Amino acid sequence: MFSIGDFARFGSVSVRMLRHYDEIGLLPPCKVDEWTGYRFYQADQLARLNRIVALKDLGFTLQQVAEMLDGQLSAERLQGMLQLRRAQLANQVAADTARLASVDARLLRIEREGVMPEQEIIVKPLSATLVAELTDVAAESGEAAVGPIIEQLYARMAKAIPESGLTISGPPIVYYEELQEGLRVHVAHQVTGTAAPGSPFDLLLLPEVPRAATLAHRGKLTELCVTFEAMGRWADENAYKPNAPIREVYLEAPGDPASDEWVVELQMPVE
Repeated sequence: MFSIGDFARFGSVSVRMLRHYDEIGLLPPCKVDEWTGYRFYQADQLARLNRIVALKDLGFTLQQVAEMLDGQLSAERLQGMLQLRRAQLANQVAADTARLASVDARLLRIEREGVMPEQEIIVKPLSATLVAELTDVAAESGEAAVGPIIEQLYARMAKAIPESGLTISGPPIVYYEELQEGLRVHVAHQVTGTAAPGSPFDLLLLPEVPRAATLAHRGKLTELCVTFEAMGRWADENAYKPNAPIREVYLEAPGDPASDEWVVELQMPVE
């Protein structure tokens, strides 16, 4: 048998919590010394303690926990409930992380209001480019909605292009098409060659652009929106108007959106 202090340490809970569980009948000790009042526990009571803590972390009240345990909740059922809750928490963390990145980017925009971009904006022509392309629709704009779609499309492209007989000839390109509801995401790889019949992507020619304002973003992908805003301010100040979707050309793509090593050239066709 264990003293209440040892049992608390083995179960990673507090002595105060064990006393409370005893008081409400949720986890009484196996023995109480009649002279000292000291509580003692057995090792096999750790299983019930683990279930109590797990169910409490799932959001159940202690009364609900007692009802569930007294109904002989199986280890398999509890494991399934915990896995579901874990998935819910992971999704919440991902959403909160994306929201935090968005707030940081918005703060950076405000900080840099009125500040000219460090890189020079260059107006130049763009040649027609043969690309293999896949598309999908995002419910809304923003990294949280668009990022996973881009990753999924590129994963499919990375597998499909070599199987098609094409050769990648340049950095990947992303551009967007506004819909009445949502945003169509275009993910393209510059390629050469002839695609085998039945390839899962579209093989098309991105048209020549006589005049495009270009600006290189260097830094975190989560801060790309700041570079977009700088380009928009420049276009307004210099009386340029976008006349086609802006292309994002990924010259360096380390993978982690928070990495400082991204290099993305924004290409905005203008008139």
